Amino acid sequence: MPNTPTFSIVTCTWNSAATLADTLASVQSQTCQDFEHIFVDGGSTDATLDMIAAYPGNKRVLRDVGGGISRAMNQGIEAARGEFIAHLHSDDYYAGPDVLATVARAFEGARTAGQPADWLYGNIQVLKDGKLVPPYAMPPYSYRSFVAGRASIPHPAVFIRKAAFERHGMFDEQLKYAMDIDLWLRLGAVARPIMVDQPLTVFRDHAGSVSSANKIKARREEFAVRKRHMAKAPLAFGIYCLRYMKRMRVLEAEARELKPA
Repeated sequence: MPNTPTFSIVTCTWNSAATLADTLASVQSQTCQDFEHIFVDGGSTDATLDMIAAYPGNKRVLRDVGGGISRAMNQGIEAARGEFIAHLHSDDYYAGPDVLATVARAFEGARTAGQPADWLYGNIQVLKDGKLVPPYAMPPYSYRSFVAGRASIPHPAVFIRKAAFERHGMFDEQLKYAMDIDLWLRLGAVARPIMVDQPLTVFRDHAGSVSSANKIKARREEFAVRKRHMAKAPLAFGIYCLRYMKRMRVLEAEARELKPA
């Protein structure tokens, strides 16, 4: 039986050759090398699998995994041997070489303080049009602030103890857009996360990659997900509803402007 690594990094790929090199380099450069890297590939036909084959280190590849991104992420979780699991998508990358070391120190610090944590999240930076956008301010975490939509938890900067998945479940494979929010609502209701107020991951914003129609679908799915959990913080959910209606009016107006005459 191989030694259990501290981290399992799960990277889902599908024809990702254009951006995967940055992902791989950011992981390989980490000062903390106590990790395994699990690739979940959806049937790539470009150079993705060749790049992974040439990538050194402790890795495993799950090939031809279909069924959507939620299923791919869950397959990576099931295969993981590490104590903590992170999903680093193939078009994102870690913000610096000390990310894993920073996360490990934060988990250890909570443990030695007698407050062991099941999950942790940090900030992200957005890469748009080749430039890094300054990170947004991170308000202090509370479950109610997240339910109300005042605080966000960026998926690429989240680390979760594998045992927490075993206790509380994985991503809902019926969801296409809000599977992460559903999980954060389940986890946050029973376990307060550690918040690291610094960028851990760079997220690529692909201009034009998400249509207005898909943004509307994503918002509607998010609303349905949040409604599932409304009983845990009903007043905060009411605040979210006001935000939702305002945002939907904007998206619907944008969709009308883009609709051909």
